[in-house]
Amino acid sequence: MILFMFYLKVKKYLLLFFFIILFSCGESGGEDTISALRSNVMIDKGIYKVSYNEKFEQPNWIEYTVSNRPKNVDRGNKDFYLEEGVVTSDNADYYKNEWDKGHLAPAATFSDSEENLNKTFSFINCAMQIDNLNRGEWAQLEQQVRDWSVNGNIKVKIDLVFAANHEIRSTGVHVPTGFWKNLTFSNGNQTCYYFPNSSTDKNWDKYETTCN
Repeated sequence: MILFMFYLKVKKYLLLFFFIILFSCGESGGEDTISALRSNVMIDKGIYKVSYNEKFEQPNWIEYTVSNRPKNVDRGNKDFYLEEGVVTSDNADYYKNEWDKGHLAPAATFSDSEENLNKTFSFINCAMQIDNLNRGEWAQLEQQVRDWSVNGNIKVKIDLVFAANHEIRSTGVHVPTGFWKNLTFSNGNQTCYYFPNSSTDKNWDKYETTCN
């Protein structure tokens, strides 16, 4: 199993290298070049927008709107899938460690249709998030935002923070230091939270902080 995960990770970079060589061979005079890994890939999935960092294999930020959608479908046994044309994290990065595949745009928020639910399972919407945080206070705040959205749409923006000394795993993925979450309510009011990417030791509302 470990060898298989390693194979998946190596295969990703071999494919990227192949396309770089293929592209380069088709250019005359070497006037145009491409960067192997991009730091700001903008992707619009309709229900959310994301700036993705291929160098870190993590999002820079993501934004979406919570609008009290009805729950019509269940997530079942869905798992994350790779996004065509973007170098992202993959299953090998999350194998047998303390990090969850943390949804940024929540699956439960977009369970109104199978199409929308599937969009939340792209690896561009996935962060290396400590398991206790992902399943605890982070999930509780997501539910609270859904409850608040009964009274009006709420715009959400999440920024991933990477300190200078942030962890880089042997698979190449960078681990976020923390997460800023900015909520903008329909009346224009804002509420912000900062969650360190570590095991939580207090209630979700205690992570509220001043909005920048």
